[in-house]
Amino acid sequence: MKEIISLAPGRTCLFGDHQDYLGLPVIACAINRNIKLTAVQNDTAVFRLNMDDINEVRIIDIHATFSELAPRDYFASSLRVLRRQGCIPSIGYDITIKGDIPINSGTSSSSALLLAWINFLITAFGVDAEVTPEFIAKMGYASEVLEHGEPGGMMDHYSIGVGNIVHINTKEPFTYTVVGTELKGLITGVSGVPKETIGLIGELKGNALLAIDIIKQNFKDFDLNTSEIEDLDKYHNYLPDRLIPYFEAAIKNYHYTKEALKEFEKPTPDLKKIGALMNQHHAVLRDLLKITVPKIDAMINAALKAGAYGAKIVGSGGGGSIVVLAEPGNEAPVVAAILAAGAIEAYTVTVDPGVRIIENNKILKN
Repeated sequence: MKEIISLAPGRTCLFGDHQDYLGLPVIACAINRNIKLTAVQNDTAVFRLNMDDINEVRIIDIHATFSELAPRDYFASSLRVLRRQGCIPSIGYDITIKGDIPINSGTSSSSALLLAWINFLITAFGVDAEVTPEFIAKMGYASEVLEHGEPGGMMDHYSIGVGNIVHINTKEPFTYTVVGTELKGLITGVSGVPKETIGLIGELKGNALLAIDIIKQNFKDFDLNTSEIEDLDKYHNYLPDRLIPYFEAAIKNYHYTKEALKEFEKPTPDLKKIGALMNQHHAVLRDLLKITVPKIDAMINAALKAGAYGAKIVGSGGGGSIVVLAEPGNEAPVVAAILAAGAIEAYTVTVDPGVRIIENNKILKN
């Protein structure tokens, strides 16, 4: 029987949270926690999905076209998207899905599952297009965001699909650059507080876009992508008080991301400087966008007290996880401090090469 093993990593956002839906750049990296999808061909016309980690079984008819989509049903939406690309399932598979990415924690377990599934379908049934990491990422974005009309951006799909450390320029025309393949001293800390994604992103996005629109009405040539942190004072008087924090956050986070990119583009990035920029970025997410919770702040304070260079919340906010940059070789006391501050998990991570197929324990990169 034919067996296909599809592996997709989680991701962490180093810079640019709440930026990609504004068309601003993001620096993110795939990390070596993953979703592993093992598919064995069967003689039926169904996909039998065994999701061991959440004790769920799902049966999908391989001929289903899903004219109606249930909310957040990414298995269905991706089948719909891939059919348009000439990927037509012709035989069933028994599929086992296991992972070690914490669920609902801001490290993209849902996007990793989706990309592992998409890569399996493409490998099993082919597609009309050339299969590249970028193509897989595009299919993921179409399946998760476009088909469901959700407010998310492209960061998750590209950081998982392309792998490594990527600088993602999210405005049209969309581009990305791999800016590194390793970052020593990386740690993830998981709060155990479930994050709140859809509603939170929708509200923050709405307020940021409203603020930008008001500024554009008053400054015809205003362009967020050429804005500078020094210009902030010029714009404050034109905004109602309640919108100032959202506008200020957009400008400041963009500035810190640009500064971080300069470091990543050097042959040897200055980890202390990257850590300091992470701290400034986190201060914006905490004080202006107010997306942190007490446990997240306690974990971050503990990491910094234990000697970490920098730490920040990851993802949409309201809970989830943190990313920490420690001095390489000094990760253990930082991990211990994060756990002592109440994290349910904390562990070192390394940069991962992205979504891939493993055949006979040999890795085939697309």
